Amino acid sequence: MMSDDEDMSYDDDEYPPYDDDDDQGDYDLEEAESSRGWDEDGGSGELVEFSLLSGRDIRARVDAAISEISSFLSVSNEAALVLLCKHGWNVSRIHEEWFSDEAKIRKSSGLTVPEDSSGGAEVRGKGTFFCGICLENYVHNNSINCSAVTAACGHVYCENCWRTYVNTAIIDGAGSLFLRCPEPSCRASVAGMINSLASDENRGKYEDHVLRSFVESKKTIKYCPAPGCEFAIECLIGDGSNCKVCDYEVTCNCSYRLCWNCSEEAHSPVDCETVAKWILKRNSEAENTNWILANTKPCPKCKKWIQKNQGCMHMTCPAPCKFEFCWLCTGPWSEHGEKTGGFYSCNVYQEAKRNCEYNEQERIREMAKNSLQRYTHYYERWNSNRLSRKKVMADLDELPARILDKLSDIHRLTKSELQIITDAWVQVAECRRVLMWSYAYGYYLPENYDQAKKKFFEYLQGEAEFTLEKLHSLVEEELLKHTEEGASSGEYLRLQNNVFYLTRNTRDYFQNLVRALANGLQS
Repeated sequence: MMSDDEDMSYDDDEYPPYDDDDDQGDYDLEEAESSRGWDEDGGSGELVEFSLLSGRDIRARVDAAISEISSFLSVSNEAALVLLCKHGWNVSRIHEEWFSDEAKIRKSSGLTVPEDSSGGAEVRGKGTFFCGICLENYVHNNSINCSAVTAACGHVYCENCWRTYVNTAIIDGAGSLFLRCPEPSCRASVAGMINSLASDENRGKYEDHVLRSFVESKKTIKYCPAPGCEFAIECLIGDGSNCKVCDYEVTCNCSYRLCWNCSEEAHSPVDCETVAKWILKRNSEAENTNWILANTKPCPKCKKWIQKNQGCMHMTCPAPCKFEFCWLCTGPWSEHGEKTGGFYSCNVYQEAKRNCEYNEQERIREMAKNSLQRYTHYYERWNSNRLSRKKVMADLDELPARILDKLSDIHRLTKSELQIITDAWVQVAECRRVLMWSYAYGYYLPENYDQAKKKFFEYLQGEAEFTLEKLHSLVEEELLKHTEEGASSGEYLRLQNNVFYLTRNTRDYFQNLVRALANGLQS
């Protein structure tokens, strides 16, 4: 249900006219998407020195390591790769162990004999041979199916069995990097046979295993966890393991923003420990997540079930009811106005009161019920902001075609004017993320926590949420009215002015929230 827009007007005194030459540095898209977080003093998302590595960059480093080992130890590239995978891509360790006891390192790595650079020989000609895998006798007749392939260790199997053995190992995973001869008593590496026996598709998978092995062996490099992203991120400070809390947040080339410390999606202002506890609790079977994840709610007035299909929390029941309410607390939207301040209480968990005496069992049941209700309160708000952010990110990808191009054509906007709209959407997405994790923070505040600090946190959270809802409603609904033919350019410029200053105000409120959490809620 889309929210109503009647309350989305602002006084000119509150938001002064937008000046195209005004300083917009705070809202440059590149800065808004940067890894620096909110500000350098806020203690949230401070920029780590890092670089992005493409698949080609990683491949170049792998090839350089293989080439160094191969030339220095006078072994084949295949043998060098085996040594590197076996020793965690530690070149200096290989050098040290090789010259200390070459026979020992050869044996442990499966290089028990001088390796055959061809990786195995195909035996053709007259005579017969027995394949110990398929248990068949074959006559050499120069047929592919009947040819024998011999590994460097001398064990012979038919080519079909060799191909099946090699390709299956690659499909099974990274264990193919340590592939040994199928003879039970033989520990010789057969990595040199991969290129000649693996299919084209599986050769590509094998190379992926090699690259991932290299990346995972380095403390300073991590793959981006976003689905389908091939980039890795390299930390350029120390050994990459001295990160504190969530200070190190970085943005990949695919725009996915992650916490370097725990590899989860960026979660400032909440620390990694809180995130881990929250995720564990969210996935726990003890919580009735199916019930919590309900997608519909009844209208508080007419009880008609309503499904939320927009990002903001301002809901309007369809005609004839037209009751306006908050999706989170289902209270009247009129009580969420600035004058009443009612919205600020929506984010505060209200514990159920007991009106009579209970026996011990009833007391325990009541405590369990209150515990679940408390979790549900925070989880619903966490999840609602998560889903809202997900939709905002999807809308952001479609923003040029869906809104910006139309606004430009109708109102003849400059690039900087269009940037105001983009910046507003980016700000909404980032604020949804911070607001989402602020509810996990609130859930884990201890019961005996300083009440003054708790109320201060809830006040800052409520203020930030209130301004975010106004901004989100503006960019999600109001803008669409100005993409229609015949829309007034004068009215649009007024809206643009509101969006510009409300974006700035929203960022200020969230800066206050983030800074307060970083400083331990010291008012």
